[in-house]
Amino acid sequence: MENQPRTHNNRMPQDARISQHKIGGVYDSIAPLYDIWGKLTESRARDRALELADIRDGQNILEVAVGTGIAFLEIVKQNPSGTNTGIDLSPGMLKKATHRLQPLSHHNYTISIGTAFQLEQTDNSVDTLVNNYMFDLIPFVDMDKVIIEFKRVLKPGGKLVLVNMTQGEKFGSHIYERIYRISPRTMGGCRGVELSNKLFTHGFTIHSREYYQQMLFPSEVILAEK
Repeated sequence: MENQPRTHNNRMPQDARISQHKIGGVYDSIAPLYDIWGKLTESRARDRALELADIRDGQNILEVAVGTGIAFLEIVKQNPSGTNTGIDLSPGMLKKATHRLQPLSHHNYTISIGTAFQLEQTDNSVDTLVNNYMFDLIPFVDMDKVIIEFKRVLKPGGKLVLVNMTQGEKFGSHIYERIYRISPRTMGGCRGVELSNKLFTHGFTIHSREYYQQMLFPSEVILAEK
């Protein structure tokens, strides 16, 4: 199964069980409570991703899967003179992101409906692409299409910063895999993935892959370069 590689501990990961055309609706339904989940389980990994992004004012920054704008707010604050673009599949999540960004209305940013499979950015135009908790929703067979699209829009030497739900490595983390097997929707469609090897096969240089576990929820934070 070439498109479904084994993980670092040689376990076969689960594939996505919610189709992509339903994901937007799933996140519309959980948007009102997402920030609570994010604070409890994702905040450490997301904060580390922003550190690794090392955004400098004046850059062209793209966040794919902007969600409720938790990371995007910080991106815009750090890049007030640059170009900040955020896209997401879910109108419900974007509504919350729009509200969150209102205090920064004088800054240069846009947030809109969009898909990782077909980005509007031109070739070699993005300094840094940030992507939080999206690949864990995508079937293995479709991941390459997204990575190719990410590589297309990044400048040579541009940064790719990814955060994903990953395979658990510490005590208690496998509870989320069990929940996913029973009810993928309860997990918002997320299951554990590992992206470093796949990025490498597409020519990215992997600078770091860090593991974080918060409320037993396992995340990987990857810094790669085109």
